[in-house]
Amino acid sequence: MDEDCKLEVNSAYISDGYSKEVEIAVRAVHMACLLCQRVQENLLSESSEHVHSKEDDSPVTIADWSVQAIVSWVLSEAYGSNVSIVAEEDVEALSKASAAGLLEAVVRTVNECLADAPRFGLKGPDTDLDAKAVLEAISRCSLAGARGSKFWVLDPVDGTLGFVRGDQYAIALALIEDGEPVLGVLGCPNYPIKKEWLSYQNGYRRILSRLTSSTSESSDRGSVLYARKGGGRAWMQPLLRGENKFVWPNSAREIRVSSIDNPALATFCEPVEKANSSHSFTAGLAHSVGLQNQPLRVYSMVKYAAIARGDAEIYMKFARAGYKEKIWDHAAGVLIIEEAGGVVTDAGGQPLDFSKGVYLEGLDRGIIACAGAKLHETIIGAVDASWNSSSL
Repeated sequence: MDEDCKLEVNSAYISDGYSKEVEIAVRAVHMACLLCQRVQENLLSESSEHVHSKEDDSPVTIADWSVQAIVSWVLSEAYGSNVSIVAEEDVEALSKASAAGLLEAVVRTVNECLADAPRFGLKGPDTDLDAKAVLEAISRCSLAGARGSKFWVLDPVDGTLGFVRGDQYAIALALIEDGEPVLGVLGCPNYPIKKEWLSYQNGYRRILSRLTSSTSESSDRGSVLYARKGGGRAWMQPLLRGENKFVWPNSAREIRVSSIDNPALATFCEPVEKANSSHSFTAGLAHSVGLQNQPLRVYSMVKYAAIARGDAEIYMKFARAGYKEKIWDHAAGVLIIEEAGGVVTDAGGQPLDFSKGVYLEGLDRGIIACAGAKLHETIIGAVDASWNSSSL
């Protein structure tokens, strides 16, 4: 970084450990959030051919590739081209001759975003990146790094189905050291100021735009949450509005989990889609512990954000047989909840293990995140009591 873009660390918001890494990661995720907002607006306003399906039928968009390129480029500029980054997307589909138009759109999107880098206190490239440079940035991220002692893990667009439907999604970036997340950043471009708006699914953005003016409080959306291991604090910054420049700490405020420990008053989150999670089992658990509120079904790691921010108290995910949880779907969110005062374990009460590669190997049945230890113990007990009668 040049002198004009030098980072200035405010110790009131980050302790000395990982201060540089936190600031760079937060700025990169902010950039990625605004990129995604622009791409999503285009997806919602016109028929787009830039949504493709992977082998598992999950969608991938120009935002997935573009965000991966942006974050990869920023981290490599900060830490050198040998920085280890584990991420989901590869360049195989993007490199085909038949995908020339798609690649062109990704390159254009990446350069538009990087042109904004000085606004975020980062130095952009001297000239626009060409297609080769963009593909190199994307492919710099690989699955092989997941077995190293220190690596970044990125989910460029977590909840792509929510993204293409105009709903919730997240950009998740974490730093793993010796099998544990030590830094987590979670960008939630559509996260509303008011908790109630989270309940609007399948077209949240469309509903919001129809029911509110652009100047209303309800229309304010988008935030970046972050924490570092051992800090005992988690923070949330609003996304930039208009032409404002990013000045650290960018109106950050501390967030804490809810103090509710009575199941009858708690709200629990679960995935929207039933494909890789059992709604029936979580519904049975909710009934058995006396949960009375309707579940908050939200796409992506926004569920982790909801608990960290105090908008919900419980997240339960019990995957169907054969489904394996990936580290990039959980690393950032787990750390942020823990530093905000919450508890995240598998259903056996053990911490999640990020040291075994791309997947969360050895996971006991499912994942349980709670706003506090008392609530967590209640859910763990209910799982043990109900498991043998389940069909999972």
